[in-house]
Amino acid sequence: MLKKWEQLPKEMQVPEVKEYYDILSRKKGSLLFKRAFDIVGGTALLVLISPVLAVIAVRIVQESGSPVMFRQERITQYGKSFRIHKFRTMRNDNSGTQITTDADSRVTKIGETLRKYRLDELPQLLDIISGNMSFVGTRPEVPEFVSQYTDEMKATLLLPAGVTSEASIQYKDEAELLKNVKDEDVHAFYVEKILPEKMKYNLQSIRNFSCWNDWKTMLKTVGIVAK
Repeated sequence: MLKKWEQLPKEMQVPEVKEYYDILSRKKGSLLFKRAFDIVGGTALLVLISPVLAVIAVRIVQESGSPVMFRQERITQYGKSFRIHKFRTMRNDNSGTQITTDADSRVTKIGETLRKYRLDELPQLLDIISGNMSFVGTRPEVPEFVSQYTDEMKATLLLPAGVTSEASIQYKDEAELLKNVKDEDVHAFYVEKILPEKMKYNLQSIRNFSCWNDWKTMLKTVGIVAK
């Protein structure tokens, strides 16, 4: 649920965020239903696809050993830090940047398939059930990028981070956009060019928030992944 304005982190108590806060404060019933759907839907889906998760885990170990999961610090609602759950799709080392391109040599063979169909994100059902994420919402960024948010961008932290969003759909080929960018320039290109444009979609989604729009976003995502 939405916290009281005075309970928000001080850095979020700015006029640019207040506009979005007022919009969401009038939709508390929808926010409650959104959370209920996340718990029930996330639990049911996790049980249903557990055999698929087991098969993927085995394939990852067979190809590149353990660990199966990729855990990284991300930021969610109210600036809270959490460690996201994803299937590991890259070699088990710490080389390279935090942004992955299609040409990244670190991606494993099974990782390519998981990324193509977004299967690497299935373990995020655990994050949805725990409340750190939702089915629909702004994709969780690493602290380094969140620290560069404008005051208006901070409004996206009023809601839990999401597995998918309109921005994710519009930028489904983000890795392709970064393909011809030099490795040393990827970080700056993302922060200066891609992130601001994605945020326009994320902020618009807050203005137009409704459970119905969330469902439409999920259906659009399924349609794109299934192609």
